[in-house]
Amino acid sequence: MENVSSQIIILFILTTLAAIWLFVKAAHNSKIVILGIACWMLIQSLLSIVGFYTDWNRIPPRFMLMILPPLIFIILMLVSKRGKGFIDSLNIETLTILHCIRIPVEITLYYLFQAKLIPQSMTFEGSNFDILSGISAPVVYYMVFIAKKLDRRVLLAWNFLCLALLLNVVITAILSAKTPFQKFDFDQPNIGIGYFPFVLLPSVIVPIVLFSHLASIRKILNRRTITHSKDEIIIKNRQATEY
Repeated sequence: MENVSSQIIILFILTTLAAIWLFVKAAHNSKIVILGIACWMLIQSLLSIVGFYTDWNRIPPRFMLMILPPLIFIILMLVSKRGKGFIDSLNIETLTILHCIRIPVEITLYYLFQAKLIPQSMTFEGSNFDILSGISAPVVYYMVFIAKKLDRRVLLAWNFLCLALLLNVVITAILSAKTPFQKFDFDQPNIGIGYFPFVLLPSVIVPIVLFSHLASIRKILNRRTITHSKDEIIIKNRQATEY
């Protein structure tokens, strides 16, 4: 970690705090959300500081503890009644602008590559094009919510596209991690995520970004379903009146 400058560490910490702040804002400053994220951050930070994640030869890989609990939580939120209610209460405008944080994330990844802590494939010089999500986020936000020149079908398509870009880099990160199941980038594997504060990328930032996309997609599709249902009721009422 001595190869990583203090400026990059500060940039990443500020980026993490910005992602959390925006998500909490989208959740209307929910105290439960704040407490949950704070506890999870504390656990992940302590594990990385004591070197828990730097033992890459364990089976199952220890880094899965960064990923699986948030993934299971997201699935439960998507299928449970209470979780769906929480998702429906989120502010989709804030969830959209939140993706701007992917720009400093990509800058951080580039410098982690320069420090030989992650492979080039995880950066915009490799096969990671996720920076396009961050660049396009303010444009989409403005065109959909401010100028209102694009409808929510565009927002839906954009969310699906950015979700694909996110999954691409996540899969690359998993398969290039220094574990017994590593598939490529053996000359410079992904080890940077095992150190503090960069452990917060897969354990906090990625789950927030993933959940923001899935929540937005659900909200858009749900709104269209409600709209169609109302239209059907109006048509039926008109038909009944005419009859």
